[in-house]
Amino acid sequence: MKTMLNSVQAFIADESGVTAIEYGLIAALVGVAVAGTAKLLGDEIKTTFNNIVTSLKLALT
Repeated sequence: MKTMLNSVQAFIADESGVTAIEYGLIAALVGVAVAGTAKLLGDEIKTTFNNIVTSLKLALT
């Protein structure tokens, strides 16, 4: 019985995977933020890059 209790206590005290889970949650949050920003600003970014391409084409001709 004592070894089982010790095993349970050791399992509860073990925090080796906690850091990996925290980093995973942070990465997921950053991914959601990037995706949301890209969705909100997508058309503006596309227009800006199209303007740059047009300007470069005009400058090279």
